[in-house]
Amino acid sequence: MISSLKKVSQAERKEWLLFALLVGPNLFLFGVFTYWPLIYNGYLSFVRWDMLSPVKLWVGLDNYTNLFSSPAFGKILLNTVVFTGGSVGLICGVGLAIAMLLNQPLKARNAVRGIVFSPVMLSGAAIGIVWIYIFDPRYGLLDIPIRAMGFRSPNWLLDTTWAMLAVIIVQVWKNVGYAVVIYLAGLQAIPRELYEAALVDGAGAWQRFRNITLPGLSPVVFFLVLTTILASFQSFDIIKVMTEGGPVDATTTLIYYLYQEGFVAFNAGRAGVASMVLFLSMLAFTIIQMQTSERSVHYS
Repeated sequence: MISSLKKVSQAERKEWLLFALLVGPNLFLFGVFTYWPLIYNGYLSFVRWDMLSPVKLWVGLDNYTNLFSSPAFGKILLNTVVFTGGSVGLICGVGLAIAMLLNQPLKARNAVRGIVFSPVMLSGAAIGIVWIYIFDPRYGLLDIPIRAMGFRSPNWLLDTTWAMLAVIIVQVWKNVGYAVVIYLAGLQAIPRELYEAALVDGAGAWQRFRNITLPGLSPVVFFLVLTTILASFQSFDIIKVMTEGGPVDATTTLIYYLYQEGFVAFNAGRAGVASMVLFLSMLAFTIIQMQTSERSVHYS
């Protein structure tokens, strides 16, 4: 009896040792490149440091107090909400419309799918440079249809009224193909028998969409909303290339403000606060959506 217990304990120790050897390197890398930077960033948010001096001055909550009492930071938070909400809403809505169209038996359907998805593979910086010329109010491609309709093209990137809309348009154009591909996978997973039965019962197109398509796509919608929100929070390259946060901070989002404070102004404390706000916002959105999904997502 004792010998058998020893054999079992030895086998368990070997399994745990194997587990540690396989998982240990991954946990070490996660700790070094994910958790330690997060912890260190939290520490930086409580100090005043120019990223050059060997001395970091502990200021406690002063960085948070100064930042949240600044009217400019309120504008930055509003910009972040507008940019994220506009991008996510359009990506998910337009993506669903295109996916339903491409799910039909059309000619050259696969080629169109590839064209729609291709911007996702391109660099955001390169896309931003191209769209700068498209938005040009005198020679840009977008000026042609606007003038044909009898209107004058606005100065998209230099007008505070239009700059945010411009970067949202580019963000949607770049990422809508991703939503289309995910929606198509979800649409093709819905059993065709459900649509056939609905047709037999006399259900119209809207009834089939509301009662079959939307419930069947709910896991896909949940996944897309979550991933596009997180991606929009972290979108930097398009704003940097097209507007550099301007004009007059009209397109300065939280991630761009973090860059300005950390790598332009060398204010590690303010950058640390901005990054903690960004992290906590993303965490809160993720938790809220996970809780909401239990009531609104149907997996069968």
